[in-house]
Amino acid sequence: MMIRALFLEVLVVLWTKVDAKGAVYLTTENGTFPISLTSLDPDSSTEDFPKIFSATVENRENESALWHEAQEDMLLTYFNTTFNELNKTEYDAKVNQKRSINDAVSKNITVVLENLLKNYEKSQLPTHGKGYPTVVQTNILIRSMGPVSELDMDYSMDCYFRQYWRDTRLSFLGPIRSLSLSIKMLERIWRPDTYFYNGKHSYVHTITVPNKLLRISQHGDILYSMRLTIKAKCPMELRNFPMDRQSCPLILGSYAYSNQQLVYQWQNSESVNFVPGMTLSQFDLISFPYRNFTFTRREGDFSVLQVSFNLQRHTGYFLIQVYVPCILIVVLSWVSFWIHREATSDRVGLGITTVLTLSTISLDSRTDLPKVRYATALDWFLLMSFFYCIATLLEFAGVHYFTKVGSGEIVIDDSEWEELIEEVGGDAYAARQLAARRRSSARSANNYSPSLPAQSNSSADSDLPQVQEEHPCVRLTMERTTQTENRVPRWRQLLYCLAGDDQYRRQRQREAGNRGHINSVSHIDKAARVLFPASFALLNLFYWMIYAFTDDDFAWSDNPINRV
Repeated sequence: MMIRALFLEVLVVLWTKVDAKGAVYLTTENGTFPISLTSLDPDSSTEDFPKIFSATVENRENESALWHEAQEDMLLTYFNTTFNELNKTEYDAKVNQKRSINDAVSKNITVVLENLLKNYEKSQLPTHGKGYPTVVQTNILIRSMGPVSELDMDYSMDCYFRQYWRDTRLSFLGPIRSLSLSIKMLERIWRPDTYFYNGKHSYVHTITVPNKLLRISQHGDILYSMRLTIKAKCPMELRNFPMDRQSCPLILGSYAYSNQQLVYQWQNSESVNFVPGMTLSQFDLISFPYRNFTFTRREGDFSVLQVSFNLQRHTGYFLIQVYVPCILIVVLSWVSFWIHREATSDRVGLGITTVLTLSTISLDSRTDLPKVRYATALDWFLLMSFFYCIATLLEFAGVHYFTKVGSGEIVIDDSEWEELIEEVGGDAYAARQLAARRRSSARSANNYSPSLPAQSNSSADSDLPQVQEEHPCVRLTMERTTQTENRVPRWRQLLYCLAGDDQYRRQRQREAGNRGHINSVSHIDKAARVLFPASFALLNLFYWMIYAFTDDDFAWSDNPINRV
């Protein structure tokens, strides 16, 4: 705007000096530029303009307004073009100057590095001979974590591992504040010998090139970053599995330098971070505290860093795959309490099926678990389910025992059976029928003819067919479902049953033969229909209260390195 105002001043002067011919000079820092003005009148006079412009104008008598307007336009166009060219020239000069500086710096970087490394000893610490240790600050950015293996007791994670330290031997002066160098420089400078105490298999990513970064500042501050995949040991306590909480540590430090030579520190309060959105498939990350501590070895005291990843296991998978199927199988085994007690094959087949199914689930659930010396929470639940399925079979064994004893089933001794086989000519079915007829005739004589005179053995034998025809008392075991009478206390009956008292069994058989009432439901089944579900629900309540609602607090171990 100021230059345009000066242009207008020149034009005003030209307008006051009509009939003029002269030259205009533009004076700047870069030089003086002449501008020639030609009019129709040859007469002219000259006048100097102070400071910036100087012009000589020749007066003429007849100057028209049209000439002044054309001259003004021409003058403005010329000045605009001239200054645009000057600005472009100045800009190009600055760009060329900057390029020349960068080229000079780039050429000098190699010289600077060569001078820095000329007397550099990479085997010595940066603070060698100064009386204090070198401090290495560390931070970790975790990109992904998992899987966590209970069988191998380890975990994996992918992270950016960064280390910072100061080496004043590499400080320099210049316009560049920091230099990003090739990883080949790592072979020529000192770097900390960091390793992971509980590491099992770790490696640096090398696709497409080794994922490493080296940067040096003017003051000698060095940043060494790399992308690592770390597989580390994680000692686990699986007593509460699958409602357990695990603390997986990551411990790092120097392999050879003691804390008098090298000290590790976390960089700040956010030295361990995770990429936003990172999740684990089987666990929830509750917290990740970290600390510095000193570890004592035979070689001395060493500075060590530790971060612990506190994890809470997801129980949804195990609820769907183990707990709910086991509960349904146990409930299915109780169906036998409502099946007729004489349906032996049905009840036994149902019980065996439930036991085998539980065995399959138990074996499958322990596939990914180590063979620990103690029982886990899942093992206790499977054992409880096994107990109820087997108890169902044992309950039916008791029902079956008392049913057969109370039904009057014929029990034949070996000697009597041999005699019967000889009489019928070796036919087992005929021998059973003959034994039934004899027992039936004996019971009929006792029940229906108590006042008749005693007959001889020959006459009694001759009347057997008549008794059989008049009193058809023979009934198959499947037709008679008489409940055992309680002539003795129940606890004594149980003792006789467990002891296998043959005398008591024969007594009950004789008593059952004289009864006429029928009861198709066992008292044991009636009690089992209530006791089994109630006790199972009560045990489940205690189980979930103990394991699911009891949380263990995480605490630092006194000597975590010995644990891993």
